[in-house]
Amino acid sequence: MLLFADLLDFNWERKLKNKWAKKKEKAIYKRILLKLSGESLLGKQPFGIDPGVANFIAGEIKSLSDLNIQIGIVVGGGNIFRGLEAGSKGIDRTSADYMGMLATVINSLALQSALEMCGIPTRVQTSIEMHEIAEPFIQRRALRHLEKGRIVIFAGGTGNPYFTTDTAASLRAMEIKADVIMKATKVDGVYDSDPVKNKTAVMFKNISYIDVLTKNLKVMDATAISLCRDNLLPIIVFNLQKKGNIRRAICGQKIGTYVGE
Repeated sequence: MLLFADLLDFNWERKLKNKWAKKKEKAIYKRILLKLSGESLLGKQPFGIDPGVANFIAGEIKSLSDLNIQIGIVVGGGNIFRGLEAGSKGIDRTSADYMGMLATVINSLALQSALEMCGIPTRVQTSIEMHEIAEPFIQRRALRHLEKGRIVIFAGGTGNPYFTTDTAASLRAMEIKADVIMKATKVDGVYDSDPVKNKTAVMFKNISYIDVLTKNLKVMDATAISLCRDNLLPIIVFNLQKKGNIRRAICGQKIGTYVGE
């Protein structure tokens, strides 16, 4: 039978072991580009931003603080406005895409607020100048922020219509010389069919860029995948909703799907 003092010693020893195990974790990437969809901020709402979800994402990013990695983020705007859908319903496509870019700025500011409430210094840079609320995107300034330990959120997509935020993520990843794109989703990885509609869908642990394109798998759009392929930039597709997943993936555990050569 354990005495109270023995129980205290046991708990203290377990805490020390957990702390030591966490200390031994080491990131295999120095600089990452995290791609978030606008829908990831929805929560259970049909529209807009769920502050609780934004805080959860900020907490997951904060959990990486001891790994000494540099983080850039691109977030979509689909929870507020989808340019492609609006363009197909009668709104001029160019105007619709610019409206979608503005939605990404709203999401970026919300995420910045959640991150700074966690004590994480953050900068928002936009591809369309909005001096009152964000910095313009300047590659060297972005790199300097990252080197100083600040998270940089890249808003406004590429700044051009007819390009998605997936392509923006690939482009910004190249510009900041990221080691990997971390593509956050609501499912565990890349499947041969939609796992929500098909319960027998099979998940790939590893898949090549070419297979993603030829199989027409909805990982990222074809332009983004081609850009990653041409520059040999790997993509890890993982489930952000599972607590600790992003940390495990960055530390080299087999989480989600690895897209590469």
